Amino acid sequence: MSQHLSVRVDEDVLARLDSESRRVGRSRSWLAKRLLDEGLRMERHPGIVFRSGPAGRRAGLMSGPDVWEVVRAAVGYERTREDGAEQAGLTPEQVGVALRYYAEHSNEIEDWIRMVDEEAERAEADWRSEQQLLAR
Repeated sequence: MSQHLSVRVDEDVLARLDSESRRVGRSRSWLAKRLLDEGLRMERHPGIVFRSGPAGRRAGLMSGPDVWEVVRAAVGYERTREDGAEQAGLTPEQVGVALRYYAEHSNEIEDWIRMVDEEAERAEADWRSEQQLLAR
């Protein structure tokens, strides 16, 4: 359920918000909600940032890969954080940051993993179809 929040901001902040909302093609209110949510998540999980890309915005390590990539490399095996870090090519501290974020936002991260897996399956099917055509 949404609730109304009234906030006063400086004119330059409002101008930047308007400019960015036009750039991304979304309303000022939508963008402000997204930025507020992301800012609160970054405060709660130091070391996490949000990145834009062709598939949308996603959580990532400040100096590393996306959280979903860390989770894919580090979770699902009986190992220590150190083993997961070695597998992902990161420090144990970076893996810890990603895992703490994942613990709180597991649905979001699992959706990213599922989306990437589905895209990989589509790409492989397309490649196989091309290979069959070329083999004729």
